Amino acid sequence: MKLIEILKVALAAIWAHKLRSALTLLGMIVGVTAFVTVVSLIQGFNVYIDEKIAGIGAKSFSIQRFNPFEDFKDTDTIAAAQRRNKELTLDDYEYLKERATLIAKLGAKARGTPSQIKRNDQVLDDVFVVGATANTSDIENRNIENGRFFSDTEADGAARVAYIGADIATKLFPAGNPIGGEIDIRGLPYRVLGVEAVKGTVFGIPQDSFVVIPLKTYQLDFGPLIRQRSLYFTATSKTDQGFSDAVEEARFLMRARRKLGSNEKDNFGIVTPDAITGLRDRIFGSVFIVAIAVPGIALIVGAIVIMNIMLVSVTERTKEIGIRKSLGARQRDILKQFLFESATMATIGGAVGVFIAWIVGKVVTQVFFQTYLSVGAVVIAIAVAGGFGIMAGLFPAWKAARLDPIEALRAET
Repeated sequence: MKLIEILKVALAAIWAHKLRSALTLLGMIVGVTAFVTVVSLIQGFNVYIDEKIAGIGAKSFSIQRFNPFEDFKDTDTIAAAQRRNKELTLDDYEYLKERATLIAKLGAKARGTPSQIKRNDQVLDDVFVVGATANTSDIENRNIENGRFFSDTEADGAARVAYIGADIATKLFPAGNPIGGEIDIRGLPYRVLGVEAVKGTVFGIPQDSFVVIPLKTYQLDFGPLIRQRSLYFTATSKTDQGFSDAVEEARFLMRARRKLGSNEKDNFGIVTPDAITGLRDRIFGSVFIVAIAVPGIALIVGAIVIMNIMLVSVTERTKEIGIRKSLGARQRDILKQFLFESATMATIGGAVGVFIAWIVGKVVTQVFFQTYLSVGAVVIAIAVAGGFGIMAGLFPAWKAARLDPIEALRAET
């Protein structure tokens, strides 16, 4: 019996009992939908992190008061880090700039302060205003949509100029070009120099509502660079090959600056792209295993349901099996027929599950963050569904193939 004929028989049997087949596939559909949705969410987040790291630069790193991967493990380490770690200062920044030989660019930034932004009658509340040196634009590879970032001259002169996010430009300048326009930040006028390209949202948090002003201006207008306005530094190495050496040089200089002994722990933190991806892999490695295990249970339940229905189908079609055998069908032909039927049913459920997961992914992308559905995940999901279908159909198919044709004909006579 040719495979194409077996497939036709299997599809005909499934179509003959449409409602029963649909209900049978619910477990498989739910399992595959959950599996593919979880994979697309995790892959989407991984792609997002990789894009951010690529945007910042594979040879860039930051120097902060705390190391988030070491100092924030539990309440004890947090308390110890708060007692031990000192806030970074502009003197630290100048010290590193003067002595570093392996660092290509070193920039400084102050953490954002929620502020009210106004233009005429338009008012935006709780917009984060950040202070930065001019070279951070190059270090962070900012994607400038319109205008430019502020210059070293403007930054050194504490000019009241601003680089804004796309949302700020759209809301405050709905009908015109924002470049050269004026906005009020906490009642003080700032001239807009540039607008960043749209970045969208991540986990529902807008990424386009921000203002960056020169660090000196920020210090004058917002206050000392401490606590919620604390400083941190961003740096790039001169070469990709010398990245690790540049990081170690920065660590050595910071330790020398703070006169730390050889047995004393760093009282600052250095964050590298490898540390970020390592944390991501540790967190999502465990999450991925757990997340896959739950849909796996649904797939097993779906396979059991398919096995049940296939056993019922064998019982219902005993006479049909007897007729086929009496006309020359061999055991392997009957075995193939029922295996194909269960595998086809499961594969259809897998395809429906993938389609539903694709729709879920589109919704999540619009509301929260970009998901990524790879061809590999789709192929694996459908293949796993088909494999479960084959396993579920093995016993019913074996039972059907073992039926004695005379007994089968007699059973429903």
